[in-house]
Amino acid sequence: MVEQSQARGRIGEVFWVFLALGLTSFGGPVAHLGYFRTAFVERRQWLSEQAYADLVALCQFLPGPASSQVGFALGLLRAGPWGAAMAWLAFTLPSAIILVLFAFGAAVLDGPIASGIIHGLKVVAVAIVAHAVWGMARNLCPDKTRTGIALAAVLTVVLVSGPLGQVSAIVLGSLAGLALCRDSAAATAIESLHFPVTRKAGMMALGVFAGLLILLPLLAGMAAWLDIADAFYRSGALVFGGGHVVLPLLEAEVVQSGWLTPDEFLAGYGAAQAVPGPLFTFAAYLGALLPGINGLVGALLALLAIFIPGFLLLVGVLPFWNQFRQWGSAQALMRGANAAVVGILGAALYQPVWTSAIIGAEEFALALTGFLLLTVWKLPAWVVVAIVAFGGIAVAP
Repeated sequence: MVEQSQARGRIGEVFWVFLALGLTSFGGPVAHLGYFRTAFVERRQWLSEQAYADLVALCQFLPGPASSQVGFALGLLRAGPWGAAMAWLAFTLPSAIILVLFAFGAAVLDGPIASGIIHGLKVVAVAIVAHAVWGMARNLCPDKTRTGIALAAVLTVVLVSGPLGQVSAIVLGSLAGLALCRDSAAATAIESLHFPVTRKAGMMALGVFAGLLILLPLLAGMAAWLDIADAFYRSGALVFGGGHVVLPLLEAEVVQSGWLTPDEFLAGYGAAQAVPGPLFTFAAYLGALLPGINGLVGALLALLAIFIPGFLLLVGVLPFWNQFRQWGSAQALMRGANAAVVGILGAALYQPVWTSAIIGAEEFALALTGFLLLTVWKLPAWVVVAIVAFGGIAVAP
């Protein structure tokens, strides 16, 4: 009874923590990783900085929404399969509900006050990401070698745009770590992450992922719901980098097919920028407008279909993750990969986070205030979000 009570308590803990994040995590996937780091590494200490960075690097390698995969894995680590489900549900539900309401005509973000708050939310993303980059750099780039790898990652993503640049930066960083970071890797004990997933379950998840990827296109055309499941599953399964990268795939599926007009698509994309949580919830807006199916059913189907492939892949590789991380060469490789992740976050701090939010001295001052509230006063991220968001009303153009 005590163990069952503790298990239920942990599941509830995961749900409420991720619900708070789902309501306040503005700024896109890079900012989400900053929010997660503050909540689970600094404040609750569910895992170490090293383990968190390893997990981020793994999810950056896999197709799908990286920040949602990290959240799913954190829920799984803390409270098992139900914890993973609650983490995804709580983090995703707020933005999905708002976007479905927007699809049905409830435009809740209007007027100068709302516009000012949205502007402030863009600014607070700068403070959140800067705080994450600062903290991760101190822990993961403590020497000249790894600082150089992080700088090389910045240059890589600047020269090679899009997900190809991110994947290339991590691959190059991993190879550099393999060659240059063996001594530092050998000197550090590796924390095992005990995910409750067996190897058999992992292999089954990989089989289901591949089976759906092959089977759904063959079944498409038999029913409207199968067409929707196929379109959104393929979009979630074939996208590297997540977030904005999925938009061209979705546009090809729902606009070029004639399901939605370009104006409908772009209106939903604009609304998706103004809500917290993962950008993949844009699928709920699209599903609510698709012809031939009830709006709520379409939203739920599209939402599940776009997230499932990334989660199946993650569950498939997690059982082999600890063994891989224990190898001496793998430790050196992950040292380089983690340094590259810092560089990628640093580049993203400028583009698109800084460039889309800091348009004048007032925004810079507001972002610096948020950064200092996080780093010096160590206020909770949600408090800083509220302060800076309302500060956006005063500085909005």
